[in-house]
Amino acid sequence: MGGSVRCSNVGLRLYRHPSLDEGSMIGCDKMAMKNDSTVTEFILAGLTDQPELQLPLFILFLVYHTVTVVGNLSLMSLIFLNSDLQTPMYFFLFNLSFIDLCYSFVFTPKTLMSFVSEKNTISFRGCMVQLFFFCFFAYSECYVLTAMAYDRYVAICQPLLYMVIMSPRTCSLMMFGSYFMGLAGATVHTVFMVRLNFCDSNIINHYLCDIFPLLQLSCSSTYASELVSSVVISTVVIASSVVILMSYALILFNIIQLSSDVLYEWVDYKVIRQNKDWA
Repeated sequence: MGGSVRCSNVGLRLYRHPSLDEGSMIGCDKMAMKNDSTVTEFILAGLTDQPELQLPLFILFLVYHTVTVVGNLSLMSLIFLNSDLQTPMYFFLFNLSFIDLCYSFVFTPKTLMSFVSEKNTISFRGCMVQLFFFCFFAYSECYVLTAMAYDRYVAICQPLLYMVIMSPRTCSLMMFGSYFMGLAGATVHTVFMVRLNFCDSNIINHYLCDIFPLLQLSCSSTYASELVSSVVISTVVIASSVVILMSYALILFNIIQLSSDVLYEWVDYKVIRQNKDWA
């Protein structure tokens, strides 16, 4: 009877016949290593493991989620149905509410389930999907806030040119750019995360599939992923923060300058008035 090989997912068990060649042994060894290094699901550690806190946290997150959904849907409906609110500021506010609504659905339902289930698990694909949408909406929100800061700068510092600068086409392009940059950042993170090898612990020390908690579980080199993640996150945060801070700094400077001009005009008026009274 010919040689036979048996590969087990639990461990490598080889039954070698004297006539079995070296290639079959190597192939079986690779198969066992591949099976041992594949993670099909993760366990989310959650916010707490204390049973007495499960119910209060469940109620807190449920109230938060309900308020978020109702509040954002109400604001979006009000902006959409009221023709007087069809302005650039409310256009950005509508999209910000939409992002906040979707962002809440990325992790809140799974977090609520973790408080009522004994084992909070998520599949590998589900984890990657959650990571993608988490990054997508988080980055998009940063860029939308940046666009809103620029919109306020133009409205206050360039009021006569506001409708020319913030035209519907410009607003649409800014919003498209916000979503596109969010999509690009999320895609980069997800692609680099999928290429990693998870073969040791599958317990994520977090309540959702986030970048760095997942990197801690990888048994392969994470240098490239950590470098790319740090560059992308730093670029988004720094670029958004610089534009927002500059916009509000210019707004504050313009308000101070305007107040000074008004004060000088008021002083000149008082001086002229006093001179007339003395005359």
